[in-house]
Amino acid sequence: MNSLGEHQQAADLHQQNLTDIERILGPDHPATLTSRNNLATALNALGEHQQAADLHQQVLTDSERVLGPDHPSTLSTRNNHAAALNDLGQHRQAAGLHQRVVADRQRVLGPDHPSTLNSRHNHALALNALGEHRQAADLLRHVIADRERVLGPDHRDTLNSRNYLATAEARLAPAGRRRWWQLPRLG
Repeated sequence: MNSLGEHQQAADLHQQNLTDIERILGPDHPATLTSRNNLATALNALGEHQQAADLHQQVLTDSERVLGPDHPSTLSTRNNHAAALNDLGQHRQAAGLHQRVVADRQRVLGPDHPSTLNSRHNHALALNALGEHRQAADLLRHVIADRERVLGPDHRDTLNSRNYLATAEARLAPAGRRRWWQLPRLG
């Protein structure tokens, strides 16, 4: 439901699911950690960025303790925590955390794993939010090339990276050469 834009309904279902799973399996069960991570992601989609970041941090601490720092679920939670921080406007912290996730996912999953490519994409978004548009654009070009090779040129993730590359490049264009759609918004 979260991917359908029904974020409140998704958050409510995730909360109900978390309550039941925690009661049945306990607070440290991997399924409970996944459920808590899903709730935090739904909260972030609702715009509850601080609550989402706090919950992701809690899940990350628990996942590192229960599953270990290199477990794929721990890496996913770390990625989601960085995304929530970026949405909070904590771009420097988010970029650093995304960079760590990229390194960890490359080491654990390999450089061509879709999750690794996703982390590289997210790192570029955080860099772009920091105003480091050239570095973001360069990183996105590499992500696009790798996503085209691994996922195909028409995959939604490849298209998504292309969209963000266009945004980064628009911010790089000299002010006198920008098109009307590249101009900063007023007010």
